[in-house]
Amino acid sequence: MKYTTDKLGFYGNYGGSFIPELLHRNVAELQKNYLKIIETKDFQTEFQNLLRDYVGRPSPLYPAKRLSQKYGAKIYLKREDLNHTGAHKINNTIGQILLAKRMGKTRIIAETGAGQHGVATATVAALTGLQCVIYMGEKDMARQTPNVARMRMLGAEVRPATSGSKTLKDATNEAIRDWINNPDDTFYIIGSVVGPHPYPDMVARFQSVISEEMQMQLAAQTGREYPDKIIACIGGGSNAAGAYYYFLDNEKVELISVEAGGLGIDSGHSAATGVLGSNGVIHGSMTLLMQDKDGQIVEPYSISAGLDYPGIGPLHAHLIKTGRTRLVTATDQQALAAGLQLTRLEGIIPALESAHALAALDMLNFKPDEIVVVNLSGRGDKDMDTYLNNLSL
Repeated sequence: MKYTTDKLGFYGNYGGSFIPELLHRNVAELQKNYLKIIETKDFQTEFQNLLRDYVGRPSPLYPAKRLSQKYGAKIYLKREDLNHTGAHKINNTIGQILLAKRMGKTRIIAETGAGQHGVATATVAALTGLQCVIYMGEKDMARQTPNVARMRMLGAEVRPATSGSKTLKDATNEAIRDWINNPDDTFYIIGSVVGPHPYPDMVARFQSVISEEMQMQLAAQTGREYPDKIIACIGGGSNAAGAYYYFLDNEKVELISVEAGGLGIDSGHSAATGVLGSNGVIHGSMTLLMQDKDGQIVEPYSISAGLDYPGIGPLHAHLIKTGRTRLVTATDQQALAAGLQLTRLEGIIPALESAHALAALDMLNFKPDEIVVVNLSGRGDKDMDTYLNNLSL
């Protein structure tokens, strides 16, 4: 495959492991062990059994008939919102918690933005009986209170990040500090395809179940194993990495990545890193990063807490720069409208992150027989206050 990492964790010019000396021991231990462990039959058996019996996989591939009628194409929704905990995040946390146990770790830390990764991490920590600390931006805690309550009920300690923009970037900084201070017993479960190698590769592998299932489901429903288009939102980009994974080398499949345009690309209040970013290092990898001329991070903005991040995963930076993905942006208002439309047409309330992907349907032209899959990465329960506060219902 052209789009897998080399031995140093680079996708083309992006990726790698740019870390302080204090983190070297932690990361090197993970690099040395992750493939040896996750490729064993014992690991894969336990992982697949939990995906089936605990998460509820395979998630359905739903033919959205009314949406298809509106846009004049055969539109399918990959229903990651129906997973246990309500999003794709659980696929990855199951994989990483099994790895952590096999590496002898007894304490789990994680960062979270929208709270879905935090809930998924707290869930698998409860499942395995491991101590769990979740770092979350103070701003995100205020706008995602249902998920904060779920994490606490699951037994996790939720620690607010009170510096900077008080969002995902700052929560990640706090988690990294914790990991530096607790190298022996602590495993850091990163929620997206970001961070130093091997995290982008490891998370993509755990999320690849999305596209693996998609192949089989499309074959059963359409007679063909691949769609014409796959649409997914990208912040860090784990749901998109999973949806694209088995189609990356199939040039017949157009990959469409939807970023959060916020109040508009030129408004100064956006999270469209692929458009506005330049090469830089954030949280341990070389990627596209929103930064000023002095290399200082420009604070991102999105109505969606899960897309409010100044960088993207190095895989996605590589896909954008090589032209493998088509990049579009959706504003807050476009995402809100798309979320309401899906609710009214199909009876499915999507997460605001997924609503950004759905907004791309208005920006694309379709042929009547085109097969289009939208990765519905999460459900909208967590975002009801935001929907209600911003829509006239």
